[in-house]
Amino acid sequence: MCYDCQKTELSGTVSNVKMKKMFDIPEEFYVNNSFLRDIKVKYLRFGNLSDKQIEAFKKTVANLLKEKKA
Repeated sequence: MCYDCQKTELSGTVSNVKMKKMFDIPEEFYVNNSFLRDIKVKYLRFGNLSDKQIEAFKKTVANLLKEKKA
């Protein structure tokens, strides 16, 4: 699914401070990466994530940041 199609789903409010900080990444990462969008949508829909989902999200963001700096 494209970013524009999921944009309304991604615009939900994250009240948990820890999760809010985790999801506070450059919008271009969400635009270019469907995995990151999917994880955020799942959190907004279900209100929680597994430890593996959180770990994978953080690892993906770290890799994207590394690529962006290179």
